[in-house]
Amino acid sequence: MSGFTLNRRHFLTSSAAGVAALALSDLTPALAATDTVESHVIASNPVRAAATLGPSKQVSTDVLDIGYYEAGPQDGRPVVLLHGFPYDIHSYVEVAPILAAQGMRVIVPHLRGHGSTTFLDKDTPRSGQQAAIGQDLLDLITALHIPEAVFAGYDWGGRAACVAAALKPSRCVGLVSVNSYLIQNIAKAAEPLPAHVEWGLWYQHYFQTERGRAGLQANRREIAQILWKNNSPTWHFDQATFERSAGSFDNPDYVDVVIHSYRHRMGLAPGAADYEEIEKKLAQTPSISVPSITLDGMADGVIAATDGTSSAGRFSGTRVHRQILGVGHNLPQEAPQAFADAVAELVRNGKWRT
Repeated sequence: MSGFTLNRRHFLTSSAAGVAALALSDLTPALAATDTVESHVIASNPVRAAATLGPSKQVSTDVLDIGYYEAGPQDGRPVVLLHGFPYDIHSYVEVAPILAAQGMRVIVPHLRGHGSTTFLDKDTPRSGQQAAIGQDLLDLITALHIPEAVFAGYDWGGRAACVAAALKPSRCVGLVSVNSYLIQNIAKAAEPLPAHVEWGLWYQHYFQTERGRAGLQANRREIAQILWKNNSPTWHFDQATFERSAGSFDNPDYVDVVIHSYRHRMGLAPGAADYEEIEKKLAQTPSISVPSITLDGMADGVIAATDGTSSAGRFSGTRVHRQILGVGHNLPQEAPQAFADAVAELVRNGKWRT
């Protein structure tokens, strides 16, 4: 696949060494440093905002026909970039060409229930649980004959990457995860969060009801646009940018997968039988042993940025945590250079076995 046209928001980041605002010496060995990186908007072009990643390819696993975008040389070091909810592959419209230009093989899949990814069997449960999306990632690279890769993502995609990295470290050379360790401890799902946090998760509570399901069915674009604005209050995207991604929400399985995801994580829906053994392993909140870089947007409207200490114990391998100033929840689209730099660092320094 050849060219990309850059999105209207392009960011530069200064090096971590030059702008480090926090380097904590009393953290566990898993947390090597916490850096604060400033991100600057240097261009705005509404024509470029409508540029797309495409055309997409398709590959089948045992469960899914997965749609994905690919760029870079076939023999390049592979990286898999995973989007969140309610977003799509265009979160990486600028990250992908940056990495491809450095000689990496870049894979950007539509998660289940999104874009051109479909289920092979009409009777397969439309599960959105964490075990399913983590297994989808492993199945994808197997179908593409990729023995190992760097996994990178945010939100649902970050969770899939964390699950796959924790359960199959032999397949993961390195991990980039926005908001750190994202494997859910469902046993504690009934414990309330602070009120101001619960307020920001209104949609998750809404989706527990049949009214919420009907609302998502009828108003999927409106709900997504509200979340985009609330999740990233400093990101001034235009309508063309939103509409480019919104088409992915027309997937026929979108509502079922989304509703199951949010009900399962709160312990209010059973998981699919095929993922029961994986969920048992995830219930132990396994540590992540692969080299990791975690990122927090300092303007994240969903998960407040941290210095990384609270999740340090979940990383048994080397881990660096970075705070990105002025950036919200959709970090790779809001600060593509900072995200791409983290991926490239792991590719360069990774202990590749193949």
